[in-house]
Amino acid sequence: MRILVRATNWIGDAIMSIPALWAIRRRWPEAEITILGRPAIAELYAGQEFANRVMSVTGNLKNPIVAERQSRELRGERFDCAVLFQNAFSAAWLAWRAKILQRIGYARDARGLLLTRAIAVPKPGEIPAHESYYYLELLRRTGWLDELPEVEQISLKLNPEMAAWAEARICEAGARSKMRIALAPGASYGSAKCWLPERFAAVADALVDEFGADVILFGTSSEIEICRTIAQRMRHRPVTLAGQTSMSELPALFSRCQLFLGNDSGAMHVAAAVGLAVVAVFGSTDPGGTAPVTVQKILARHAVSCSPCFLRECPIDHRCMTRVSVEDVRRAATKMIEERHVAQSV
Repeated sequence: MRILVRATNWIGDAIMSIPALWAIRRRWPEAEITILGRPAIAELYAGQEFANRVMSVTGNLKNPIVAERQSRELRGERFDCAVLFQNAFSAAWLAWRAKILQRIGYARDARGLLLTRAIAVPKPGEIPAHESYYYLELLRRTGWLDELPEVEQISLKLNPEMAAWAEARICEAGARSKMRIALAPGASYGSAKCWLPERFAAVADALVDEFGADVILFGTSSEIEICRTIAQRMRHRPVTLAGQTSMSELPALFSRCQLFLGNDSGAMHVAAAVGLAVVAVFGSTDPGGTAPVTVQKILARHAVSCSPCFLRECPIDHRCMTRVSVEDVRRAATKMIEERHVAQSV
């Protein structure tokens, strides 16, 4: 059987859907499973054993000409089944135009008539709140899972050659300490999810003072400016890799660090999936739904009356973030570093 999985568009969602991808592999061990996703998602999934191959979306599928070209390409692959983790109408339209006989997805976004298995969306309280169960429940309601498994850890497989490359790259960039802190201050969803740059800088300096750590700044090209602001506000000079890494490189680079410090973001989920201890600041989002799936985490959060609002931009005073203090995050990071050192010494 040839199965096409339309991946989610966001990095964090892509990580949280990994348990469902493994469930498909276990249900159909002999199937040829292909994942279709945005280029960054395709890079993230490359080499993972739950898929035989990955394909990149070629262009903006909101453009009818681009979408039709993509559907013709998929039609030539002669897939037997499409599983749509992406919720959009366009995902169902693409699978329908590709003439894939079995099309499985949640019945939402006005796409039910394009699906051969239109699955009812879970109601609040029907499944565990964490988003990883949303994708697993689609498979359970399809009949591919007998029951929902308990999701305790989500992991990415690392290529040993990439890990060696990442070690050399970090050293080349200026890292010297055995204690490395990956600091990722951005969040693609919007500024409402982002803690204050000057507070990240203060915590980073405190951790350098206390542990002699190297602080390594990570971010996309759109986050170079916020990383530059943090570097300028720090007393100690950080290592800067912002805008210099691809998604295919990020897991390996993170794996050469000991602690992730950042916001609720795709980078946070990638860091947790390669084994980093995580300290993450949560504000406008709900950790019950999107916390990193790892036991090695501390979430810094001050719940306020309007949180979680899930807005991209705060319309008032960003109080869910401003009430998270430097000391809150420094204390969490210190605790995680000390506990990780104890675990490594046993």
